[in-house]
Amino acid sequence: MAARNPALFFIILTVVIDMLGVGLAWPILPQLVEELSGADFSDSALIYGFLMSGFALVQFFVSPFVGMLSDRYGRRPILLISLFGLGVDYIILALAPNLWWLVVGRILAGLFSATVSTANAYIADITPREGRAAAFGLLGAAFGVGFTLGPLIGGVLGQYDLHYPFWLAAALAFANFILGWFVLPESLPVEKRSAIDIRKANPFSALLYIRRYSSLAILLVALLLTGIAQQGLQGIWVLWTKAQFDWGVAEAGYSLAWVGVCMAFVQGWLVRQVVPIYGERKVMFTGFIISTFAFAALPFVTVGWVVYPGILIHLIGWGCAAPCLTALMSQNVPDTEQGLLQGTMGSVNTIAMILGPLIATGIFAKSVGPDAWIDMPGSYYFFGAILFVIVLGIISRDTRRSRSVEKVEST
Repeated sequence: MAARNPALFFIILTVVIDMLGVGLAWPILPQLVEELSGADFSDSALIYGFLMSGFALVQFFVSPFVGMLSDRYGRRPILLISLFGLGVDYIILALAPNLWWLVVGRILAGLFSATVSTANAYIADITPREGRAAAFGLLGAAFGVGFTLGPLIGGVLGQYDLHYPFWLAAALAFANFILGWFVLPESLPVEKRSAIDIRKANPFSALLYIRRYSSLAILLVALLLTGIAQQGLQGIWVLWTKAQFDWGVAEAGYSLAWVGVCMAFVQGWLVRQVVPIYGERKVMFTGFIISTFAFAALPFVTVGWVVYPGILIHLIGWGCAAPCLTALMSQNVPDTEQGLLQGTMGSVNTIAMILGPLIATGIFAKSVGPDAWIDMPGSYYFFGAILFVIVLGIISRDTRRSRSVEKVEST
């Protein structure tokens, strides 16, 4: 698909390079927080959780406005500004001498990390409605490629100096900016652009505004709950593997690189095979069932290599379900408001990014160390499994309602 569509190829390449920069920092941030804060393992986990949530809190308030800016001025300028700002942010993180520099860096990252929602809107602009699940799957594959190489390189470089990966990330962000300047075409025609409504820039107002599309509310709740589970998983992964298997930066980087490999396979190939056969709703429901069992099994893993097949199983479930959920929501709004929808979805995702790491690191801190309530570092994953069970109930109810509406309309 990408080979036949130059614009799609360019945006996917942009996301690959951008996610490569993000992935470089993933394995090293928890250890960097521990070193710069001087706190013990349990307390530094909490600080790390607050840093991650602070980034998400900033992003929550800017995402709807960025979505509207892309609806008004086009996708291309928003992507380029975001990429340049991220390059500056990585330089600040590379020079960080204390914890407060990390705080400033995370705030700036939240301001400029608008690439995801804008890239999703770009995909919606250039792809027919019936092909969006596959296109969003390709975008997920781009994430997978970036996260395959990023954590691997970050883990290897981080063994020598925890600041080295940030320098490389800065170089990649600026290279991505230059690439986009020359090769990324605009996707939103002038006649399809809409005026800015400041009332919709309020993230809470944006959520209320988008609810006028009746079927979106339930899907947004599902997006939120699965997002909390997934963001919590990501938030404590490096911490959990250190506590559970005594893994260092390099071993964590290898496992995160495997996440990228699995994501590229699932969202780059598997989604396009199963969705045309079974449909978005059935694939989404089955995927969330698989993820539920994967979460519930993680706390009992005691041998490091077992996490590799476990990652694959989980991502077969969640990796197939996530683009289907996105596609179903994009089919419920007109083309002129795809940017607003993606910005609103970005706000929902950032709420999950606020709550997920806070909940996960809070449970993790009470599951390790001499003051632990329960000696099980993976206790959070039980909570994640419960969230997936709730989502399955929500989706089942929505599916039955949709079928009833279809029967009424057919008669």
